[in-house]
Amino acid sequence: MEPNLCFPPLFLTLFLFLFSFPVIISFDVSSTISSTNENSTSETQIYIVRVQPPPNNSYPQDLTSWYESFLPPNLDPKSARSQIIHSYSEAIIGFAAELTSDAINYMKKKEGFLRAFPDEVLPLLTTHTPDFLGLHSGNEAWHNSHMGKGTIVGLLDSGVWPGHPSFDDSGIPSPPSRWKGSCHFDKLACNKKLIGAKSILLGGRNNESPIDNVGHGTHTASTAAGNFVQNANVLGCGNGTAVGMAPKAHLAIYKVCESWGCSRSDVLAGIDEAIKDGVDVLSISLGGASVPFYEDTIAIGAYSAIQKGIFVSCSAGNSGPSSSSIANDAPWILTVGASTMDRKFRAAVKLGDGQEFLGESLFQLKNLSTTTVVYPGSCMYNFSYPVKGKIVVCDISDGIVASGNLVKQSGGVGMILINQENNGFTTLANLHQLPASHVDYADGISIKKYIKQSKNATASITFEGTSLGNSPAPTIAFFSSRGPSKQTNGILKPDIVGPGVNVLAAWPHEVGPNSKNQNNKTFNVISGTSMSAPHLSGVAALIKSMHPNWSPAAIKSAIMTTADVVDHEGKPIMDEKLQNASFFSMGAGHVNPIKAVDPGLVYDIQENEYIGLLCALGYTDAEVEIITQKKILCEKERKVDDVELNYPSITVSTAIYDHIFVNRTVTNVGKPNTKYTGKVVVPKGVSATVSPKVLEFSEVDETQSFTVSLKWPPNTTAVGSLTWISNEHIVRSPIVIF
Repeated sequence: MEPNLCFPPLFLTLFLFLFSFPVIISFDVSSTISSTNENSTSETQIYIVRVQPPPNNSYPQDLTSWYESFLPPNLDPKSARSQIIHSYSEAIIGFAAELTSDAINYMKKKEGFLRAFPDEVLPLLTTHTPDFLGLHSGNEAWHNSHMGKGTIVGLLDSGVWPGHPSFDDSGIPSPPSRWKGSCHFDKLACNKKLIGAKSILLGGRNNESPIDNVGHGTHTASTAAGNFVQNANVLGCGNGTAVGMAPKAHLAIYKVCESWGCSRSDVLAGIDEAIKDGVDVLSISLGGASVPFYEDTIAIGAYSAIQKGIFVSCSAGNSGPSSSSIANDAPWILTVGASTMDRKFRAAVKLGDGQEFLGESLFQLKNLSTTTVVYPGSCMYNFSYPVKGKIVVCDISDGIVASGNLVKQSGGVGMILINQENNGFTTLANLHQLPASHVDYADGISIKKYIKQSKNATASITFEGTSLGNSPAPTIAFFSSRGPSKQTNGILKPDIVGPGVNVLAAWPHEVGPNSKNQNNKTFNVISGTSMSAPHLSGVAALIKSMHPNWSPAAIKSAIMTTADVVDHEGKPIMDEKLQNASFFSMGAGHVNPIKAVDPGLVYDIQENEYIGLLCALGYTDAEVEIITQKKILCEKERKVDDVELNYPSITVSTAIYDHIFVNRTVTNVGKPNTKYTGKVVVPKGVSATVSPKVLEFSEVDETQSFTVSLKWPPNTTAVGSLTWISNEHIVRSPIVIF
């Protein structure tokens, strides 16, 4: 397809945007989160305190008084109330407060106290993506789901820019009567699209508006459920109609993050508010390292949310391609990895010997004619290599934006940004401040070889605009975090992948150098699993709109069992090195919204199964109670090993088993009087059967159970699939033996 050329103003230089991978952000949160180190007994620090419900269960009216009863008795009521930052009622029973270690020691002796842990900071982890995913006007998925009409998508992020046309309410109905939230903007800022906005930062102590001064929250909100905006582009690139996955859904925004990150106590408070307000879907594009679920505030809050029927979609993290780098890996969360799409913002590099390489740049300046090209070996600070008037080759590990700054400050006229081996073939379109092109690892090797072997190496950079239909696509982004989960390696994580590279969506201000003005119709292109999660949140809203009574587990199953494992050319999905992607990088596969709204069968999960899993993980009764908010005696619970959870995938560790019988139950959500035939595909040497081989359903919502038998020789690593096939549906579950 003929590319669309981008024509930005030639005077533009650089706009540094935060939270797009792989820009690294450092921040000082000492004044916000803690005023001292943990060894001090007299200075305060913010703690999240978990307690049991009050004995008479008369909350929420008596909750604050109940929480105050845990504080040291030398505090007067006014002082005690001022120490409590968040008083939780839905996500957990507990509170966040500024406390000394002495106060914590005092509370530990109080009946009803469960646990206290210090607050931490979590990092914040389009025009083309709906079309790439098959969503367009007249499409059955959009038509039958009414584009998400009647659903409420809540986002925990950096706020929102309310005046952006992506949040215009043209064609949007009034919010459903179950909506109990509020708008902390003036009355004109919120509307039928943007129905709620709250700032949760530090319990609202700073009286901050939910306005988004960062951009991240505006971007993710419009990705999930932005309305149609014509002629959307970034500096002339990617021109088209911008629209979210569920354009008729409502949005509720909870500002829990600033440029320095997001405190766990604020995140938990945001979940608490979202549950009270009545959202249907929660989209969370932030997270930290994998920790036991009773220490993971997102996992704890999400558990409470799903018990209220709220679907939770979270970013998998940007720590790939390292193994077991996955974040937000609780089995009740949809964990979303990042993939590429077929759109490129082309910046071609031509070397003096005629070799040409297609890289990417969002900032499409005037073409840079042939000039000397050098490779200093590094583009780090204290840069002293003579580069004046030259094109400079920089390794991506040195930083994307920082490298461009340094090259320009040193007199360089252009930059070629080269991937390291781990980055593979994933390239990012960034707003550079000088003519630049980001090329993949293989092309980088060729460029470096040419420079090394040439006495007078030269290069030019030509900007070719927006190009669609590139292959292979999708592929797994290099930064997308990988499984297996450190907590439950018998449950496949990530669950799914969706678009997360070079995603165009709403932005609160103009982009480009010297462009700090707020603007009500600006967009930006950024990358990360932060961009993937709201795509899936929007897809979940479409499913919820069509099937309002489905549980979060059923919606997750619909997304996973209909996922694509081949790209848009019918070839296996590849990773960043253009090798076949593992299930620990892509989960069940790449989201297919068209199929997800009509999956045929679903794997549902009841709360007692989650409780059995938590007990099987070896958690104490108190640790399970922290998650479930219920008195649990694990000795009386039926324990459920992770591989036995009724999950839409089968993952088995050879370190634990040499053969296994896996039981699953499916629910018919298609038509009555339907027959499904089972098919198991595994590599040679692995024995696999399914019994029974045929499932017959006479009614909708009828359930049937089956058993998969797996046996393998020692030291086996294998992948396969279990597929249930009817005349109308293909219900696929990956099988992973590792």
